[in-house]
Amino acid sequence: MISYEPLFRTMKNRNITSYKLQKAGFSRATYYSIRQGNSISTNTVNQLCKLLHCNVSDIMEYIED
Repeated sequence: MISYEPLFRTMKNRNITSYKLQKAGFSRATYYSIRQGNSISTNTVNQLCKLLHCNVSDIMEYIED
């Protein structure tokens, strides 16, 4: 299972809100989809890495079921 908990920790540590992401051009609908645990594309991961200046591991992690 893929967890996006690292994304929310990264955002909290960097004081970045969903509003700031939206203002930077990130889709609010995509953000809420991530909050619900839905899958995302590699383009979305790439966009988040660019906006947050971080690595993929700062956005998601694999947790074995």
